[in-house]
Amino acid sequence: MSILITDLETVVRDAGSIALAHFNDLKSLSVNKKSPRDFVTDADVAVEAFLKATLTEKCPEYGFWGEESGQSADQSARWVVDPIDGTHSFSRGQYFWSISVALEIDQELILGAVYAPALNDYYTAEKGKGAWKNGLPIAVSTESNLADAMVATGFACLRSYLTDNNLERFGRIAQRTTGQRRFGSAAMDLCLVADGQVDAFWEQELNLYDVAAGALIAKEAGATVTDFRGNEGVFPKQILVTNGKIFDQILPLM
Repeated sequence: MSILITDLETVVRDAGSIALAHFNDLKSLSVNKKSPRDFVTDADVAVEAFLKATLTEKCPEYGFWGEESGQSADQSARWVVDPIDGTHSFSRGQYFWSISVALEIDQELILGAVYAPALNDYYTAEKGKGAWKNGLPIAVSTESNLADAMVATGFACLRSYLTDNNLERFGRIAQRTTGQRRFGSAAMDLCLVADGQVDAFWEQELNLYDVAAGALIAKEAGATVTDFRGNEGVFPKQILVTNGKIFDQILPLM
């Protein structure tokens, strides 16, 4: 691998500095809509442009897939990037947004980084080597009772006006858990499972760039990563991530 995990941190943190410059000057931020409920800002575009240029220069052998610019070069080995996951939160001055970068080779996630600049929390993982937050190892929670669990979800399905919109699923699970959270960044949700702050996360109708890095971080921290039927793997259209101990209890509610 031509880029070390520490090199990736430097690149992602530099991207975070670009994002923070926009975040600290929201009055000048240009916000547009890709669809009636899907936002893009000039910060998204600037961060992705920086990541694409820098990663391509450092690793010309890898292609690139970014939320804003699409796919380029060889896609069998590629960087998968969401420049700002949680754009709406970002544009409103909230802190729960993140930069997500993953390296995927032959459909296998190898390296992942999720950085929340406003919180200065940097999560990373390398396949088979574990997961870290700000340089310290992390692991999923030990909660084994769904009734005492804290869970997180999101509603990208509502943004797409889908009939299967997660509301009934959320209602079932909310009634059987103690805490429910909606942070607004799937990449961060996955890292919070990895860090033991949340016991499970699920969402539907996402894209790979939303979950690639976070899913690897969660898995390397000991999480189960499946679809709503329990099939192992990263399925952005139906992703369920748990600490493993409540998996059998929450799966039937999917």
